[in-house]
Amino acid sequence: MEEQTPLDAAQQPTATGDMDPEAFRRYGHKAVDWIADYLSNAAQYPVLSQLAPGDIRHVLPAKPPEEPESMQQILADFDKQLMPGITHWNAPGFMAYFSNTGSGPGILGEMLTAALNTNAMLWRTSPAATELEQITLDWLRQLLGLPHPMFGVINDTASTGILYALAAAREAIPKLYIRQKGIGGRSDVPRLRLYCSQEAHSAADKAAIVLGVGQEGLRKIGTDNQFRMDVTELERTIEEDLAAGWLPFAVVATVGTTSTTSIDPVPQIADICERHHLWLHVDAAYGGMAAIAPEMRGIMEGCERADSLIVNPHKWLFTPMDCSVLYTRKPEVMKAAFSLIPEFLRTNESLGDETPNLMDYGNALGRRFRSLKLWMILRYFGHEGLAARIREHCRLAQLLSGWLDASPNFERMTPTQFSLVCLRAHPQGMDDEEQLNALNERLMNRINATGRFLLSHTKLHRRFTIRVAIGNLRTSEKDIRDLWTELQEDLVKEI
Repeated sequence: MEEQTPLDAAQQPTATGDMDPEAFRRYGHKAVDWIADYLSNAAQYPVLSQLAPGDIRHVLPAKPPEEPESMQQILADFDKQLMPGITHWNAPGFMAYFSNTGSGPGILGEMLTAALNTNAMLWRTSPAATELEQITLDWLRQLLGLPHPMFGVINDTASTGILYALAAAREAIPKLYIRQKGIGGRSDVPRLRLYCSQEAHSAADKAAIVLGVGQEGLRKIGTDNQFRMDVTELERTIEEDLAAGWLPFAVVATVGTTSTTSIDPVPQIADICERHHLWLHVDAAYGGMAAIAPEMRGIMEGCERADSLIVNPHKWLFTPMDCSVLYTRKPEVMKAAFSLIPEFLRTNESLGDETPNLMDYGNALGRRFRSLKLWMILRYFGHEGLAARIREHCRLAQLLSGWLDASPNFERMTPTQFSLVCLRAHPQGMDDEEQLNALNERLMNRINATGRFLLSHTKLHRRFTIRVAIGNLRTSEKDIRDLWTELQEDLVKEI
């Protein structure tokens, strides 16, 4: 960054307008150059920020600026004061949670979205944003092998999407009129029940809380030895609840659970839902993206029967945060749950499916132009390019799995179905579970402290398990080999 320069014309005392185009062009070039340099050198930063809590807050002024400050100084402070507090999700060594990537075309899409600053609440407030969202999500539907028709909308995260899906499921319950009459204090409304597996994402719990079902209204079904929902237990539990006076209304199945990427038996769950007239929601936020590779379409078996389904391009389709897609076979039910049009938003254009008002399918009125970055990514990489990258991540996961299986001191904790590997160190002769848990926690923390990699963990049957999530465009086979070397060397240091 250069030394501070004089203030721009827009920062002078008499100015009332925006930054002038030439100044924007000058700073914009600097910002794009910085982004390009950052993306090419992301591996040089410590993946996990090395700061202590409060370090950023203490370096920033406690009061807002009274006078304008030069953009040159603002950019310099971004680099000096904020970058040390960034955990680098774009780094090749980021393998925690579900690794993702802000890809080049996606970043450019975000820049254009910010420039347009459109609000796609109504069709008329930006026809291109509404119609591009519909066509782009139909492209994605085809790439995933999902049936036509499926109506799609983009939300910020899967947590929002599951809330909307389960609100639609609640709306679909006959003769309860919950939208009109509410749920509290009504003697004519039995207690509602929904179901998911013990491995389901906590977003299901939060949705139950927000919707008034409560955590007691969510029953978590046990899993088999591969962490998949036990369908026999599911049906038995539904029948028990019916006999006890509960009103079951929805089941959440998962294709690619967070801890292990297990795949629930969706076809059998769909059979149960049909027998009991329950709404089936499928959380395929991570795993669903694998179906981009045609040979992996089988993971989505049964999803064509779901009433709603979520996939997250911002998890494994190289799309910058945030971009979560909610599909439904019953858009009319979702619209019935949420559509509320005050007079100032009434228009004459939205008369049918060709011109939906996307605000009608969720709680948010304001809607970012999120489809632009996804559209650019789908076009830039194409089906073949996207599938090749997903295949490569799966190959790297299988490579690491093979090394684990051949090692006398490590073990794989789950099948490797996608690009997540669950492992733990298990040295020969050490079989005490508490001792093993402590060892693996120390091992993970040691690796994370070096700054080269960032891993996360889960617990499987009370066993501390290290997760290696491969999904970043910049992660190579060399990175995986280096991680494996570091795991082995650090284990020696810990024992």
